[in-house]
Amino acid sequence: MLTLLINFMRSCWRSSSKHHSSSGSDELGRQDGVLWYKDYGQHAYGEFSMAVIQANNLLEDQSQVESGSLSMLNSGPFGTFVGIYDGHGGPEAARYICNHLFCHMKRFVNDQKFMSVDVLRKAIQATEDGFLSLVSKEWPLNPQIASVGSCCLVGVVCDGKIYIANLGDSMAILGRFVRATGEVLALQLSPEHNASIESVRKELQALHPEDSKIVVLKHNAWRVKGLIQVSRSIGDAYLKKAEFNKEPLYEKFRLKETFKKPILSAEPSISVQTVHPDDQFLIFASDGLWEQISNQDAVSIVQKNPRQGIARRLVMAALQQAAKKREIRYSDIMKIGRGVRRHFHDDITVVVLYLDSNIVSEASSVSLRGGEITLPANSLSPFTVPMEFSDS
Repeated sequence: MLTLLINFMRSCWRSSSKHHSSSGSDELGRQDGVLWYKDYGQHAYGEFSMAVIQANNLLEDQSQVESGSLSMLNSGPFGTFVGIYDGHGGPEAARYICNHLFCHMKRFVNDQKFMSVDVLRKAIQATEDGFLSLVSKEWPLNPQIASVGSCCLVGVVCDGKIYIANLGDSMAILGRFVRATGEVLALQLSPEHNASIESVRKELQALHPEDSKIVVLKHNAWRVKGLIQVSRSIGDAYLKKAEFNKEPLYEKFRLKETFKKPILSAEPSISVQTVHPDDQFLIFASDGLWEQISNQDAVSIVQKNPRQGIARRLVMAALQQAAKKREIRYSDIMKIGRGVRRHFHDDITVVVLYLDSNIVSEASSVSLRGGEITLPANSLSPFTVPMEFSDS
């Protein structure tokens, strides 16, 4: 038991200590102003690419790619784990998930000896419980942490299966080759938990039949209690436990009436499917990408372009669309600094995972975190060099 605990702590320490970005080497990613990227890497089933661009004053997106043994033991099972954590209200919840979820998953895989839907559900619940416990401890000195939360999208490729777990409105899209037409079709693997979707509003109304204002149209968007668009998340304690929805929490977050059951849920939507021979790649991204690019357009970009830097290419395509919507030039949006940039687009995180083989490569061990962007406190300069990508 002591050996297992030591291995577990060692593996989690490795995961948290390897993520620092580098401007000179692509091994752990590169930074160019508010852009972080890793153009090429190897995971257990093929190649991957990763990119993050910051729009907020503090980057609220966190992400990770872990490949190798998915348990505390080096004997496996082996596979690849992808996490996209889109924070809101601050970066604390997203950072907490990035530091704890994968380690919880490894512990439950070790107990069960194989990957499963139950493992993912337990790992997410343990992460939620841990963050709410942190909120409880910090409440007396830092009550605003109760208003911090994060979406959570997880993908695991293991033993010929694709597991997807989701809370919030990040999305995982599968690109599948259609032999009859020669096209690559976009298949959405994760449902969105966003009040802008009618089925989500109906779900909330069914769960809270006594509350006629469970969903409110505010500032041209449907919001849960007029406050937040996502209906499921990690954190957001102020909408899950009434004890955190009171002074000294900021008034804008406090409800006029108390509540007895959680308004937001931490129950993930989980799916599992067998990898098909025609499955080409997976795109994992925060909603900052999907606000600008359709599922099929993203898949087409990946299909038609070189693998090297493909995640960065998707980010740039999103920025081109954001500039077009605001009727400004692409070169102008590239000059806008963090903070102000949030008026044009959200933080964007993209991971593209190619499915090149059903045979796992145990030698492809990866532990990488995206978006560790470091800028001087007064820096507004977004890029040091222009990005050279075409519109395709």
